Amino acid sequence: MELIILGATFFGFLVLGVPVAFAIGLSAICTILYEGLPVAVIFQQMMSGMNIFSFLAIPFFVFSGELMLHGGVADKIVQLAKNLVGHIRGGLGMSNVVACTLFGGVSGSPVADVSAMGAVMIPMMKKEGFDTDYAVNVTTHASLVGALMPTSHNMIIYALAAGGKVSIGALIAAGLLPAMVLMVCMLAAAYAVAVKRGYPAGKFPGWAEVFRSFTAALPGLLIVGIILSGILSGVFTATESAAVAVTYTILLTFFIYRTMTLSNFLRAAAKAVKTTGVVLLLIGVSTMFQYLMGLYEVADFAGDLMSKVSSQPWMIFLLINVILFLLGTFMDMAATILICTPIFLPIAMKAGMDPVQFGMLMLINCALGLNTPPVGTTQFVGCAIGGISVGAVMRTIMPFYAALIAALMFVTYVPAFSLWLPRLLMGYKG
Repeated sequence: MELIILGATFFGFLVLGVPVAFAIGLSAICTILYEGLPVAVIFQQMMSGMNIFSFLAIPFFVFSGELMLHGGVADKIVQLAKNLVGHIRGGLGMSNVVACTLFGGVSGSPVADVSAMGAVMIPMMKKEGFDTDYAVNVTTHASLVGALMPTSHNMIIYALAAGGKVSIGALIAAGLLPAMVLMVCMLAAAYAVAVKRGYPAGKFPGWAEVFRSFTAALPGLLIVGIILSGILSGVFTATESAAVAVTYTILLTFFIYRTMTLSNFLRAAAKAVKTTGVVLLLIGVSTMFQYLMGLYEVADFAGDLMSKVSSQPWMIFLLINVILFLLGTFMDMAATILICTPIFLPIAMKAGMDPVQFGMLMLINCALGLNTPPVGTTQFVGCAIGGISVGAVMRTIMPFYAALIAALMFVTYVPAFSLWLPRLLMGYKG
């Protein structure tokens, strides 16, 4: 009965339009009160969930991404991408995908990625004659690669939700190849739609111009190399790398690029504080939710239920993907990771999937949810920038969805995409 109350109140609050964080917290409170547990359990679980040293990485990575967003780094990355692939059919669309991938590497946030790239690329593509729905779809889907990059704070959340079963360093290394797979799939989709609609190709500016734009963008792109090399060499931990990222970004935007103003710095700091507050609230209430799921053995129940459907690992992985995708359509990315990881990670490991590989599966699924209504954060941002309705974008979304689902299938059924780099660089034994 307690499990029914927990699930029914949670989904009931979501249907009523209650924000996800409050829906999670209120459903957990209702269940605790019905159970007759002390009210102090609520605050104990929330505090224990937030009072973890590794979570210090979250505000730093968020702040670093906001500084990149407001510090003028995006313009240099866009110019590099345009010079590299702008001469291919549908060149601005291809440039958009590459630019989103590169900026995703330095921001680690799909929302920051679509905000920065969308503000530059969507108006530019519309001016050059590209359809608005195409410009928005390319931007919002390509921006999802930021969830897999070393600066992604969602990796930190997954590592802690996994309960110590996975190394943060291994996750950071593992994200690079899936990110490249995602980028290639998106390039294929953008090119196919461009050919079908007859979009023109741009002119190649020459290798000298490519080199100049690369030199200009390189200081911003170096943040990925600094984080990876620092963690893999043992110079600093994954948590310390986030503080290093902020320090480097401040030096870069104030003293190297000299594009950061005081007002933009304060705006970045305010946005980072707001985002961190939302994430930590989600972490606190999700910890309370996790406590109840552990108390009622939800993971064991879900595992038994799936084993009755099929004993084949490929079918179990497919079911997990479908469930995560459906949940991601109406839950925030952090909340989905925190709630679903304790349930589905043991099931996936029992079926033979490594926890690092499952982390990549989880991150791509949750990123898909960012581009799917009714939550669809990145899609709403992209549509607002493009001045187009969500419905109009959804009507032509299938080629881009197909590309993302193809990338998800590669990561799900080919472990090497997730595990090769951790094994090569860190001697990971998973």
